[in-house]
Amino acid sequence: MTTAGLEAVFLANRDKLVRFLIAHGAGDAAEDLLHELWIRLSSAPAGGPIASPLSYLYRAANNLMVDRHRSIRQAALRDQDWSETVGESVPGRSDAPSGERILIAREALDIAQAALATIPPRAAAIFRRHRVDGIGQRAIANEMGVSISTVESDLRAAYRALVEARRRIDEA
Repeated sequence: MTTAGLEAVFLANRDKLVRFLIAHGAGDAAEDLLHELWIRLSSAPAGGPIASPLSYLYRAANNLMVDRHRSIRQAALRDQDWSETVGESVPGRSDAPSGERILIAREALDIAQAALATIPPRAAAIFRRHRVDGIGQRAIANEMGVSISTVESDLRAAYRALVEARRRIDEA
């Protein structure tokens, strides 16, 4: 059976595959998994014949479900490790940063603002729109009526000023 034939078997048995995934623990992710299976089938190069295409589809769907389960489990373990490393909330203890950390952060902000004051105003504005407001370079270029290469050049100027300010801090 060719890839086109496998796709036809997939379409003819779509409901069965969804029920299979739900019954085997995919839950709400069953449709997403099935969509991922469809994408893989349609983009796969034509291979050799498949003796039992429906069994092949069930196996592929199950493998996708297992992969997703492993991925979710790994993400949870990674989050747990991060929480243990960084530290979790402790009852009776504030999660707010200490006064010292606040002071250090304010000083760093003052230094960054002073560094940005040394570059042209448009470059500083572009930097703030991109890094603080999270606006993409193309949108900033359209907003300010400049080319994307101008936005990139202004961002490089801002980064140079900040790196130089950081270098002075590290040397002090």
